[in-house]
Amino acid sequence: MRENMKRAIIIGATSGIGKEVALLFIRQGWRIGIAGRREKELKKLQSEAPSQVEIQVLDVTQSDAEKYLTSLIERTGGMDLFLLSSGIGFQNRNLISEIELDTARTNVEGFIRMTTAAFNYFKKKLREKSEKDAYAHIAVISSIAGTKGLGVAPAYSATKRFQNTYIEALAQQAHMEELKIYFTDIRPGFVATDLLKSGTFPILMSAKSTARHIMRALSRKKRVAVIDGRYRLWVFFWKLIPRFLWERISVSN
Repeated sequence: MRENMKRAIIIGATSGIGKEVALLFIRQGWRIGIAGRREKELKKLQSEAPSQVEIQVLDVTQSDAEKYLTSLIERTGGMDLFLLSSGIGFQNRNLISEIELDTARTNVEGFIRMTTAAFNYFKKKLREKSEKDAYAHIAVISSIAGTKGLGVAPAYSATKRFQNTYIEALAQQAHMEELKIYFTDIRPGFVATDLLKSGTFPILMSAKSTARHIMRALSRKKRVAVIDGRYRLWVFFWKLIPRFLWERISVSN
């Protein structure tokens, strides 16, 4: 293993955006540790570049996830960049409580578990004498859905807003503790992944195209990256709609 090889850990790399980003990291010569719930898919991705890829079966909603993350970091040889691409979302007009709660378990509980573990890893790394100039970057994939409460998917839009706010709070905490950690909140629009198996969505982007945008945002250390330009315009106008009017708009796929 080359000593100067950059190292990334990607949670949620078995499919969709996480998988496509992982492939781009491999092509750029990074050593990566990938994690997800499906071992078969992790091994398939590892076969693309066995010498560059470590794998770990991990479920972010389980209390032992942090232990497995630590093991993956160690086997990868360390971590310079942490990317959380693990999340779920459903349309739930009938407000089935278990769907809402499952969404919160992954997008809130799992999100907290993984991002705090990454933050604490970098905090320790940056405070070690030999690692003062170390690179530390935490990136998460949230969504433009966090911009407004969506009646068709209450838990999904609410948990994405939570993620936006939580990363903002971690960035502030890093500044207060004088930790040079970069943060990137990646907010894609509608992407053709397993999460959007049904329905008609406007401006549906491919996972491959989204991954390329993400890599550019990471290389530029962007704090917030709305993907892509069409969605940036969309979000701009969403924000202009006053609450009383938004709550009277019928939003559907």
